[in-house]
Amino acid sequence: MPALASSDALSAPERVHRAYRRIEVSDRPEAWIELRDEHEALAEAAAVQRRLGAGARLPLAGVTVAVKDNVDVAGLPTTAGCPAYAYTPPTDAESVARLRAAGAIVLGKANLDQFATGLTGTRSPYGAVRDARDPDRVAGGSSSGSAVAVATGMADLGLGTDTAGSGRVPAAFQGVVGIKPTLGLVPTRGVVPACRSFDCVSVFAATLALARGAIAVMAGHDAQDPRSRRLPGDAPAFAPERPRIAVPRPEQLELLSPDALVALATAAARCQRTLDAELVEIDLEPFLTAGRLLYEGAFVAERFAAVGEFIASHREAVDPHVATIVLGGGGVSAASYVGDVEKLERLRLRARDALRGCDTVLLPTAPFQPTIEQVRADPIGCNRRLGTYTTFANLLDLCAVALPAGHADGGCFGITLLAPSFRDDVLADLAGRLELAT
Repeated sequence: MPALASSDALSAPERVHRAYRRIEVSDRPEAWIELRDEHEALAEAAAVQRRLGAGARLPLAGVTVAVKDNVDVAGLPTTAGCPAYAYTPPTDAESVARLRAAGAIVLGKANLDQFATGLTGTRSPYGAVRDARDPDRVAGGSSSGSAVAVATGMADLGLGTDTAGSGRVPAAFQGVVGIKPTLGLVPTRGVVPACRSFDCVSVFAATLALARGAIAVMAGHDAQDPRSRRLPGDAPAFAPERPRIAVPRPEQLELLSPDALVALATAAARCQRTLDAELVEIDLEPFLTAGRLLYEGAFVAERFAAVGEFIASHREAVDPHVATIVLGGGGVSAASYVGDVEKLERLRLRARDALRGCDTVLLPTAPFQPTIEQVRADPIGCNRRLGTYTTFANLLDLCAVALPAGHADGGCFGITLLAPSFRDDVLADLAGRLELAT
């Protein structure tokens, strides 16, 4: 892999120095929970520069990273957005360790919806994270701080997690690229679980090349991670010259405003024109039904298994909406869980049939970008709407790339390309062809 940080000709220490100066003037202090000491980060960058000088191959040399604060960084507290939960890990999460081994420099820990439960970026005692361009709008969650750090230029790369859409919704709202790989391709060891069966490490970057390069560095089997998966040797590397792109029926886009529908139609037409693609209308119902199982079904028991006992004994320290969601999983019976597993298996079959013969499905990442006041007035309703086109991805074992696609209703608008598991390179190929055309 070629170096991904050399285009601006800055050394690793110069990139780190620039990052801290941008942090100083960004007016987004709520994006961060903990910043590393600048001298410590500069010393690490100098060591990276020396390794380069000695001939080391470091594809992410000097790339600065904001790490979502449910992912461990050695020596920095992991809070998961809850100060009472904080612990200081002695080692990096495996994903972070691999980034640093490739020359990346961690700047600090980024704000998030508490316990990665939410899609708005407002459920945090460290403050609601504001959109990079419009401070009245939400940044999108739960990986809000990581996405804003990239959008404002404070960091080159944002490390997030994505269980229900947290690596895609913030990308759409911040006008950056978000990649949610196939489950298990990037190890989750060292990540505070949200819903362990469906947790995924994700990335944000200003360009597809950097986001894809970071995934390539982090991906790979981890013998200590029981959910780690290997990329099959016969996994496709490229999309067909004339891809078939699935799109939903018009009635399944009823949550979108007229403005958003225009933005989506424009994006679909661009895909059709640029990729010489065939658009194929499919029934999205099995996808949407699967997505509702994540919060409205028995799988919420996994959230209780992760942090439920802590929340039950620290109610005063936990966001009330987060507590309601997580504690609601404590009463789920084993029979209900098994029943929903079976429902999901059947929905996977239906979704697979719907995508048969298609290379990807094109969807709006989110129906709208709310203001902070709209979320305060209807926190549960707004959050549910934001996850309409994202919550099913991990349940159905899909990979995804989120791309900026203009504006709608005064906020940012984004699209997502999704495909079955291990088709990550197919999506990257399609996204790259679209990016080159624009």
